[in-house]
Amino acid sequence: MFIDYVAVYLKAGNGGNGLVAYRREKYVPMGGPSGGDGGNGADIIMEVDEGLRTLMDFRFQRHFKASHGENGMNSNMHGKNSAPLVLKVPPGTIVKNKESGETLADLVEHGQQAVIAKGGRGGRGNSRFATSRNPAPDFAENGEPGEELEITLELKMMADVGIVGFPSVGKSTLLGTVSKAKPKTGDYHFTTLQPNLGVVSSKDGRTFVMADMPGLIEGASEGTGLGLQFLRHIERTKVLVHVVDISETDGRDAVEDYLTIRREMGLYNEELLNLPEVIALNKVELIDHDPEIIKHFTDGIDSSSDIVEISAATGENLDELLYKVADLLEVQPVVKEEIETESRVIYRHEKDPDHFVITRDDDGAYVLSGQSIERLFMMTDFNREAAVRRFARQMRTMGIDDALRERGIKAGDIVRILGGEFEFVE
Repeated sequence: MFIDYVAVYLKAGNGGNGLVAYRREKYVPMGGPSGGDGGNGADIIMEVDEGLRTLMDFRFQRHFKASHGENGMNSNMHGKNSAPLVLKVPPGTIVKNKESGETLADLVEHGQQAVIAKGGRGGRGNSRFATSRNPAPDFAENGEPGEELEITLELKMMADVGIVGFPSVGKSTLLGTVSKAKPKTGDYHFTTLQPNLGVVSSKDGRTFVMADMPGLIEGASEGTGLGLQFLRHIERTKVLVHVVDISETDGRDAVEDYLTIRREMGLYNEELLNLPEVIALNKVELIDHDPEIIKHFTDGIDSSSDIVEISAATGENLDELLYKVADLLEVQPVVKEEIETESRVIYRHEKDPDHFVITRDDDGAYVLSGQSIERLFMMTDFNREAAVRRFARQMRTMGIDDALRERGIKAGDIVRILGGEFEFVE
């Protein structure tokens, strides 16, 4: 089964907790702190595997949780970092944040990787907080939680040539005739419900990959029928073969069919109209190559594209069609996708991580939210008095205390962060 769109939940690994410990050797009086740091949690990475063609692996498993980092140990021993969780995807996969729609990665080349969910940093052990004023700190950090998000995976097929046209004009028959692909064919609309790939070789030895796309109808750019599935995949093709039923069976109008397809392509993405195309007038055996019918079509579309009269069923003129397609492919510039730039593979954080927001709950409690304060809250061990005092100092440094006073907070009022709450103390 061909799967080209899935929603997936990801949870990167949490960092391991730092340890509070002290040296206890027999001949080392008043030994100092020796608590080690926690290990880093596992990242979740998407990696391109050219052997994959669909997102089928994500159909039944859509929740992925990476392993946590190991907790710190005595004698300043660092907890083990967790190995990343690598998820394999086919070439042409676009990763987006489901909530915001932001593109996180565009993966096109074999072996290309992108970190989609970042694992949490390991918490620091108490030995990391030793100072001349406090040589034996009795607190440590908890590990940082790993990132958690829902994403969508969208596959755009990687084919040199895309076969486009209305349903039942002979696209699948054409692909099956010129390649070893075995797409489903039939004399009814939407026989093709998913893209089919085939490797095509012309008689002069030139080879390319051709894709038969699901049929398009009017309104496809707005999602009607199979339109968006069709349009998504042709964005990566280099040349189009536009198949038209010149026999106008089923009461069709060949000119109107061609113009409708072009119009819907332009509404979806104007750049699609700049792709070089070859127009294949199929089923010419049914009109005996009537020159008047051919002329009516060419005058009606007013296009400079090459036109080839073919019969996908009998094989007539298919060699000429393949020669023209191969010629167009040869003159297309080789454009290497800029997969290393931030616009292609990206991983974004908040622009101002120290930004925080203060709101009020229905019961009057003050609610704090923001990347840094929430991260600080989750990495604080509130069972230790020294860690609580450190948390309070950091809140003052971030300007949160002053901001709460400006909002009118009084001693004893409740402050909430991520469901936890405490009283404000002057």
